[in-house]
Amino acid sequence: MTRDDFLHETGSAGGSRRIGAAERTREALIRAAIRLFGKRGFDATSTRAIAAEARANIGSIAYHFGGKEGLRTACAQYIAAMISQVAGRALGDLTADPSRLQLAPEEAAARLVRAIETLVGFMVARPEAGEIVQFILRELGQPTDAIDVIYNGVFEPVHRHLCGLWEAATGDPAESEYTRIAIFTMVGQIVYFRIGREPVKRRMGWGEIGPREASAVAAVARDNLKAILEARRKRT
Repeated sequence: MTRDDFLHETGSAGGSRRIGAAERTREALIRAAIRLFGKRGFDATSTRAIAAEARANIGSIAYHFGGKEGLRTACAQYIAAMISQVAGRALGDLTADPSRLQLAPEEAAARLVRAIETLVGFMVARPEAGEIVQFILRELGQPTDAIDVIYNGVFEPVHRHLCGLWEAATGDPAESEYTRIAIFTMVGQIVYFRIGREPVKRRMGWGEIGPREASAVAAVARDNLKAILEARRKRT
């Protein structure tokens, strides 16, 4: 839950100043925990270090989350909500079954292209994406309930939705092995530019990966997607 979601759910402006301050502390703790859990690992990160990073009282962790494990779950929920929001801007309602929308192949392909461009804009250009990826990679190393939260909350529904768009664009069945691998490949090529950020910068001679560099990455990813979609349509 983001700060805006919290304020929306709690309602009237009369108590918003006090509630808003509490939610800002809560979000600061989550963001600090995502950074530190990703950088050091869960076991090596103390609640004292998280509180110091967030500039919060150490007791606020127990107050908001019940303890360190609860904070880890909150981090996963925060990440799932953020990625869902980003994906939703490109794809719309993620719970909608693309097959029921009766999209023309061209519109389905256009939505896949928008998804690629949005993912690049978030994953490649936004600094917080690095912290999120580090957190997820740490959790994947020793899977916990946090990965279930992220998988069930965003990875699986977004992947399933993209598979549905792929079927509408190409005629390949959404749940075929080929389609599911194709979507993983589509997303994976972009994630590499975050995971392999340092070697990419060195090989490309980029001092940083900002909007211009992200635009260059998006152009190639977009061309790759269009080429494979065209090849699959010709096959059918």
